[in-house]
Amino acid sequence: MLRTNQPFLDYLEELYQKQSRKENIVLKSYGKGEKILSQNESSTKIMLIRSGITKCYFVEENDKEYIVEFLGKGEIIGEIEVIKNVPCLCSIEAMTEVTVYAMSIPYFRNLLKNDLTLNNFLLDVFAERIVNTSSRASYQQLHTTEHTLSQLLELKSKEMEISKEDMAAYLGITLRSLNRTLKEINENNTSE
Repeated sequence: MLRTNQPFLDYLEELYQKQSRKENIVLKSYGKGEKILSQNESSTKIMLIRSGITKCYFVEENDKEYIVEFLGKGEIIGEIEVIKNVPCLCSIEAMTEVTVYAMSIPYFRNLLKNDLTLNNFLLDVFAERIVNTSSRASYQQLHTTEHTLSQLLELKSKEMEISKEDMAAYLGITLRSLNRTLKEINENNTSE
């Protein structure tokens, strides 16, 4: 539910430290609730999360928000858009204070052409996303909303604050359905 990638973070921190003038990769900070990338807008940087937690989400045509994933340290954002030369596919918003390594697009493209390590990290990231997407889809088909919500509540208690609205958006249900499910879980826990 919360994706992290420590090896990718270590790699980028090393690149950042090796820069002589610190202009190809810079540190940027975002406050809680601030948008890092906006759906359908052009990305000006490729970013790797150094610290904090973000949510990656789509806003559908009916203005309904659907959270694809929660991203933490070591997760890269904006790379698909640069590789495919398309506007941002989704929005990324800071759920906590977030710090990112922001790479210039020309520098990123140069690394793509010349750095096998970066390419291997990207292949791993893309493969992981495919596995996670298919696993999540099958999991949601096979398990009840109550079961998935219980896992989300456990994550909330351990690692991050998450609003009811975000829980509903992650589960792909309405706020009303979420409240009903929370009530059922509470009733089941108190009757046991």
